[in-house]
Amino acid sequence: MKKVILATILFLAVSINMQAQLVKLGIKGGINYANQSGTDITVNSINYNSTDAITSYHIGLVAELKLTDGLAIQPELLYSTQGATYKNAITEFKNELGYISIPVLAKISLNKSISLDLGPQASFLLSEKNEFDYKNSKTFEFAAAGGLTLKVTKSIFIQGRYVLGLTEASKDAQIKNSALQVSAGILF
Repeated sequence: MKKVILATILFLAVSINMQAQLVKLGIKGGINYANQSGTDITVNSINYNSTDAITSYHIGLVAELKLTDGLAIQPELLYSTQGATYKNAITEFKNELGYISIPVLAKISLNKSISLDLGPQASFLLSEKNEFDYKNSKTFEFAAAGGLTLKVTKSIFIQGRYVLGLTEASKDAQIKNSALQVSAGILF
C-alpha cells in the first residue's frame, strides 16, 4: 500500500513538472456571509439564545493543478473573517474571527465553464475582534467546503462556496463556524 501511494505521488510530481502549463497561479477575493451555530452558546456565564450572521471578506492566493481534462486540484491560501452577532434579552455583541484558511478542493468539470468544487479546509486563528474581553476561540478549525466555479474567460472566474465547520470554534461553547462565500479571481 505504501509503495502504491509513493508511486502515485511520484507520478503526479513528475507529471506536473513535465507539463508546466497544467499549473496556474492566481488571486481571488470576495465576501463571506458567516455565522456560528450550536446547542450551547454561553459567554461569561451568560446564555445567548440566538446568533445573526455577519458580512465579512476573504482574500488570497489560488492555484489550479490540472490532473486530467475533467479533474483538477485547487489549493488556496486565504485570509478569511468569520463570526457572528450574539443576542439575548439584555445584550448584543459582535465576534469577528480572522483565520488563515487552506482549502484543498477537487474541481470536477461539469462542462467547459462550470465545475463542482469539493474538499477539506484547515483554518488557523490569527485574530479575534469582539466587544468583550474574553478570548475563548480555538486556534484550529477543520471544515468541509463545497461549491461551484464559473469560468467567465480562460483566466477570470467566479465562485460560490459553502464552508461548514466540523470542529468546534470555541473552548467554552459548542459552536461551529459556517460561511457562504462568493468570490471572483484571476488565474495567470
